[in-house]
Amino acid sequence: MSDPAAQAANLSSMTLESPADAGRAIQERKKAEKAEKAAQRGQKAAVMTAADPEDPLKEMYGDVGLVQSQSVSGRVWTTVSKLNASWKDKEVLVRGRLHNVRGKGKSAFIVLRQSFATVQVCLFVNDVTVSKGMVKYASQISRESIVDVAGVISCPENPVEGCSQSEVEIKVTSIRVISRASLLPFEVMDAARSEVDVKAAAAKGELLATVGQDHRLNNRFLDLRTPANQGIFKVQSAVCQLFRSYLLGEGFMEIHTPKLIAGASEGGASVFELDYMGQPACLAQSPQLYKQMAITADFDRVFEIGPVFRAENSQTHRHLCEFNGLDFEMVINEHYFEVLDVVEGVFEHIFNGLATQHARELSVINQQFPFELPVFKRLRLTFAEGIKMLQENGYPDVDPLGDLSTEIERALGKLVKEQYGTDFYILHRYPSAVRPFYTMPCPDDPNYSNSYDVFIRGEEIISGAQRVHDSDLLLERAKACGVPTDSIQSYVDSFRLGAPPHGGAGVGLERAVMLWLGLDNIRKTSMFPRDPKRLTP
Repeated sequence: MSDPAAQAANLSSMTLESPADAGRAIQERKKAEKAEKAAQRGQKAAVMTAADPEDPLKEMYGDVGLVQSQSVSGRVWTTVSKLNASWKDKEVLVRGRLHNVRGKGKSAFIVLRQSFATVQVCLFVNDVTVSKGMVKYASQISRESIVDVAGVISCPENPVEGCSQSEVEIKVTSIRVISRASLLPFEVMDAARSEVDVKAAAAKGELLATVGQDHRLNNRFLDLRTPANQGIFKVQSAVCQLFRSYLLGEGFMEIHTPKLIAGASEGGASVFELDYMGQPACLAQSPQLYKQMAITADFDRVFEIGPVFRAENSQTHRHLCEFNGLDFEMVINEHYFEVLDVVEGVFEHIFNGLATQHARELSVINQQFPFELPVFKRLRLTFAEGIKMLQENGYPDVDPLGDLSTEIERALGKLVKEQYGTDFYILHRYPSAVRPFYTMPCPDDPNYSNSYDVFIRGEEIISGAQRVHDSDLLLERAKACGVPTDSIQSYVDSFRLGAPPHGGAGVGLERAVMLWLGLDNIRKTSMFPRDPKRLTP
């Protein structure tokens, strides 16, 4: 029996408890209940990453452990882009990102993505190959998670809308998460939406989500997953391959030049300065000086694909502080037109190669960023002829010995397209005052130079020239342009021992791809852009 005295004491303590103490007790009890509920939610969430232990098909789903190269199973993974009706009834194993998932009752539908190829994955409960637990597990996988799906290819009666592999779908027999994605900063589907679709929806009174440029670039590793971005950088890779293959076929040799140099490659102040073991140095504005020294070393035809650095505070749609240059240099026998022959040849090769070999990539890009293929024709105009066209068509005040602004370039490009039917052309014999110190002056008029720019869709993508190969004239030009001669002494010395006439050109890769695809901003063609305000990621 209980002690009556003890019961009385307990009753006394309870009745003497203050209201404040009672309130604290209630708060503590509520906190404990919340913590218990949170723990229960955590347990439920954990179940979603693992198979139901009571499920007879528990071995066919669930998150896998960390892949640490523990073993080689001999399994073969299939590429999504290869799947078509010829694969009907074949068993496949596919790894990709979960692009989207819809789960309802005893079924789930997943869109699995590899690069810009997508395929529908289906789960229907039958308790033989798919269980309720399996459907629940699949329905809870977060978007952008990487999953392994095993199953059998089937061909639906109607094409699967919204998937690139519309002839087929995968009937799942096994599904496992390899890497589970956490909360996304934005949806890839929103980032992949075209302006055309957004405007069409707005016309119907609907509001579709979009993703701004800065938010995209702050999370570029996610933004790059969109189908259009996958296509853009495959095209960029193709441009490099086509540039390289054409020049190799024309007897050029690929070289690799320093990016840490003592003086400015192009003259001027737009260089990134740094301390090099106690010596002043800078990042190369171009491989120009070293391409020329390679020519003086009897490498008659050279090219390079590499980074270029410009410390220009230019907040425009077409400028970057770091970009990739496609440069070449070659010996000439008589005239810089020999260089222009190569320029036209390499771009004709690139234009045709992209149009014929990369139709799929171009189609994917076109879905988000509609554009027309640029027209290529060989056309050369002198700078004076270009000025005359402008003056006769509404631009009477354009400077005949000055550089062309972006607005004037576009106006001239429009006139060229109207009169000659081409998006590509070369403008040569530029004024000497707007060219680098190493540019050869014209023999008939020192106000002009043996130089040239190449344009696509009315914007410049190449700057080049015949180079000064005489050391005395080179020093004279450097002084006239304000270039410290002591910083380029080794470059000047390379011409004192006999140098052949030569010329070349440099192409900005990102700008060339931007203009070829008709895009509105160079940041779309730079994988991780570096502009005056962006140094990460």
